[in-house]
Amino acid sequence: MLSLNDVINCTKNTLAAMPPGYLPKWLLFISVVSVFNSVQTYISGLELTRRVYSRKPAETTSLSARTFGTWTCISCVIRFYGAFFLTEPHIFQLVMVSYCVALLHFGSELLIYRTCNFDSGFMGPLIVSTTSLVWMYNQKEFYTGVAW
Repeated sequence: MLSLNDVINCTKNTLAAMPPGYLPKWLLFISVVSVFNSVQTYISGLELTRRVYSRKPAETTSLSARTFGTWTCISCVIRFYGAFFLTEPHIFQLVMVSYCVALLHFGSELLIYRTCNFDSGFMGPLIVSTTSLVWMYNQKEFYTGVAW
C-alpha cells in the first residue's frame, strides 16, 4: 500500500525530471485534468459535454461525447509527453499544434456552427487553449533553442 511519503517522493522525482519553468508543469496539470475529462465522457456521458456545446445540446449524442473523450485522451498523451520533452523542437511543435486544433475546433463551434455559448462550459477550453498557445509561443526559444 502506498503511503503519503511514497506519493510525495514520487511527485518530487517526477517534477525534478521535467524541464525547468512552469510551462512543463502546466502541461502536466492539463494532462491530468484531461484524463478525468476524457473518462467522464465514457462514464457520465452527455452531461458535461453538453455544457460545452450548450447552444445546441441536442446535437450532442453519446457517440459524439465518446469521440470527444477519445480526442481529449489523445491530446492528453501529447501534452504529457510535452511536459517531459519540451526541449525537443518536434515535441514542442506537436504540443502547439494540439492546442491550435483545439482552438480551431472550439472557435468554429462558436463562430461557424454556433453550438457554443460564452459560458462556463465553453470558457474553460477556450482559456486553456489560448493561454497555452500564447505561453508556448513566447517560450519557444527558451525551451527549444530555436527562434521563430
